[in-house]
Amino acid sequence: MKYTIYTDGACINNPGPGGWAALIRTEEGEKVIQGGAPETTNNRMEMMAVIEALKGLDANAEVQLFSDSKYVVNGITQWLPNWKKNRWQTSSGSSVKNHDLWRQLDSQNSRLQVRWNWVKAHSGHPENELVDQKAQEYAQRLKVSRSND
Repeated sequence: MKYTIYTDGACINNPGPGGWAALIRTEEGEKVIQGGAPETTNNRMEMMAVIEALKGLDANAEVQLFSDSKYVVNGITQWLPNWKKNRWQTSSGSSVKNHDLWRQLDSQNSRLQVRWNWVKAHSGHPENELVDQKAQEYAQRLKVSRSND
C-alpha cells in the first residue's frame, strides 16, 4: 500500500506542554492521529508525529512523508548516518539530543520506503496547516489540564 503522510509538532513555551499530529492518507481514505506530552520540546513533538505515523504501517510500505521540520528531515536524511557511526555523538563530541527518538525514527525508517519532503510552515499548505492546528490544539489541551491541577 502507498501512503502520503503530513506531520507536525507544537510546544507551548518550549519546553512545556506539547502536541503532535499526523494526517495519514491512502487510496482508501485518510485519518488524523494526535498525541502529546505535558513537558516536552517542539523538536521532540515533531519527531513523535513522524514516529507514531510510521509505526502502524506494513513493512516495505511506500511512504511520501511531508514535514515542516528541517530538524527531522535533515536529521534522518543527512545527519543520522554520522551519528550512528560516531555512537550517537555529534562532531563536537557531545551526545546527540533526542537520541532516544532518533533511534525509534531510524528503526521505523529502515523498515519502510520513505521519501522525505520538507514543506514551508505556515505557507497555506492545506494538509500542513491541518496537522499544525491539531498539534496546537493538543498542546493547548495539555496546558489547560495542567493549569487545572
